[in-house]
Amino acid sequence: MSAKQKTALPYWRLFAFTLAGFLVIMTETMPAGLLPQISEALGVSKALAGQLITLYALGSVLAAIPVIAATRSWNRRRLLLFAVGGLLLFNVITALSSHYGIILAVRFAAGMMAGVIWGLFPGYVMRLVKDGLQGRALAIAGVGQPIAFAVGVPLGTWLGGIFDWRGVFWVMSVLTLLLFFWIRLFIPDFAGQSASQRLPLSKVAQIKGIWAILLTLLFWILAHNTLYTYIEPFLTLSGLEGRVDVVLLVFGVAALLGIWLTGLLVDNHPRQLTLISLATFVVAALTLGLFGDVKPVVFVCVALWGVTFGGAPIMLQTALADAARENTDVAQSMFVTVFNIAVGGGSLAGAILLNQFGVMSFAWAVLILASFAFMIVWSARHHGFRAR
Repeated sequence: MSAKQKTALPYWRLFAFTLAGFLVIMTETMPAGLLPQISEALGVSKALAGQLITLYALGSVLAAIPVIAATRSWNRRRLLLFAVGGLLLFNVITALSSHYGIILAVRFAAGMMAGVIWGLFPGYVMRLVKDGLQGRALAIAGVGQPIAFAVGVPLGTWLGGIFDWRGVFWVMSVLTLLLFFWIRLFIPDFAGQSASQRLPLSKVAQIKGIWAILLTLLFWILAHNTLYTYIEPFLTLSGLEGRVDVVLLVFGVAALLGIWLTGLLVDNHPRQLTLISLATFVVAALTLGLFGDVKPVVFVCVALWGVTFGGAPIMLQTALADAARENTDVAQSMFVTVFNIAVGGGSLAGAILLNQFGVMSFAWAVLILASFAFMIVWSARHHGFRAR
């Protein structure tokens, strides 16, 4: 791509990645809104039907690093088309199959394709634009993910009422086919790494700054998911447990605002923006710990939490690309793995806190975890989170 082509944001190309992020998350989460239909159709319990989500997530975690590492020599568009085509194929098989075991297997395989897409996503987007626009490009391409998180389950439920659960997978398949041709026709190709360029996986992990960024990611997502997963019991403190939908709507709108603000600022002020976001998250957690029984305070704190969290992946992916350089795709596959581990770890930590210490403990746990993340960023001023 010429320098002239990269002087402005290529929206049409970036929107393809917006759709990719939306479809990957939708494919993962929509079965949650279709569990009654899936369990009845397959003759299994709702708990077993819920394993369609678990196997997808597991495939994403296990595949991201090894598959991205093994395919570094491939041209990037070829690998991206392989992953999107695989996602299409496995969604079609899911829509056609009536055997629970087969569906579990293809959901795992679909998750593997999602892990590859996530590993390629940031590096590919950053290559489409010049250096000063990379954060903004990531914000545009990444907006599909929070939208899918916000609407995935209710949209799946609504579509299931119109068609049935198989019809929802057919809808996803049609959109994935559209994405396949969009990439093939309009997204430029980039060469993979030659043998002389490819660092061993262990060497990529040893690049200065990588572990600081991954540890920040781990603590940040642990903090977020510990509270987010168990937001309903936490809201009993303020009597808002019946308004979870409204609280999460506030969070979602604030997260979109956070993505927009991050896109504007991250290219020029990545370190400062990350520190401010984490400091604000810490303050919100502290306030929830002290005044979590006051309704207006809860709404304000949830909004602050949403704003700071919305741009978190963009900030951390930008920092990781700065540190990893030509090894960005492999480093981003590590990002995917750590992110998913933190999501699962947050759910587990929240369950332990709820059973052992009660809902009052959530805010204090978030405060401690977010403070750890802040201290890591603060100390990584020379490698990982450098000021520009």
